[in-house]
Amino acid sequence: MSAEVRRRQTRRRSRQECHRRSRIRLLVAVLVPTAVICVAVAAAPLWTGGDDLSTAAAASGSAGSVKDPPASASASGPGSEAGASTRPKARAKPSTKTKPGSGSGAGGRPVIPPSGPGTFTVARAGASDTGRGNAYRVEVEDGSGVDPDAAATQIAGFLAAPRGWAHGAEHSFHQVSEGPAGLVVRIATAATTDRICGRSGLDTHGEVNCRVGVDVMVNLKRWQTGSPEFDGPLADYRALIINHEVGHWLGHGHETCPGKGRPAPAMMQQIYGLKGCVANAWPYNAKGQYLNGPSVP
Repeated sequence: MSAEVRRRQTRRRSRQECHRRSRIRLLVAVLVPTAVICVAVAAAPLWTGGDDLSTAAAASGSAGSVKDPPASASASGPGSEAGASTRPKARAKPSTKTKPGSGSGAGGRPVIPPSGPGTFTVARAGASDTGRGNAYRVEVEDGSGVDPDAAATQIAGFLAAPRGWAHGAEHSFHQVSEGPAGLVVRIATAATTDRICGRSGLDTHGEVNCRVGVDVMVNLKRWQTGSPEFDGPLADYRALIINHEVGHWLGHGHETCPGKGRPAPAMMQQIYGLKGCVANAWPYNAKGQYLNGPSVP
């Protein structure tokens, strides 16, 4: 074989080896990433949904409901059971079973709508037949579920009771349904009570009553459920509401507990605690003595 032929064969073999190595490098470049991807997929856990997703979402705050912050206690102020407060107003949930204001809810408890239309129905005249003294009117917010005439009858009994402000004929009241009235007792939802009391700078924070000018605003929740601090029948607590707020209307200020075991004054803000006193709804006792206590500035 000539030297020229051998050189040609050598060059051909070199080109073939070069092509083979190029193909190997190309194959490796393709297969290695694919293998890595396959290994990664094989190592990854399967997602089945359920608690892991919801728990993560709740922890990050990206899903679920946000609860209202807890309310803080408020300080009392003059002229009402309410006082200055910066507490947030908790949002009540409407019943899904019973239309608000239409009757009773679970367990026979009254349905208490958190807000209403702001319009009122005036109770008919005749609940009080004295025909003299301070003229007053009873109004109940529409949709509250409270019968205006029944409420007026109960309020008339409180105002005429011997242990009430009518004691010793010092004050007398008669109910009217129209014409001038220097006192208006209004039973209203929490939202309406807050709005009307708020006009005078009082924050009833959806919970308590107030007296603004001629208006005695009775929070529907208090009228229907009483107070956890008051140990007695609901009717007695209703008497306390009227006696306390009408007492403000008559010019009485707040008083506090005169001593452990003694009756709490009607002008005490008993809803905020009894401070050792015993719950009491009336300004006077059965002997005609005024149940007072130290004045609260």
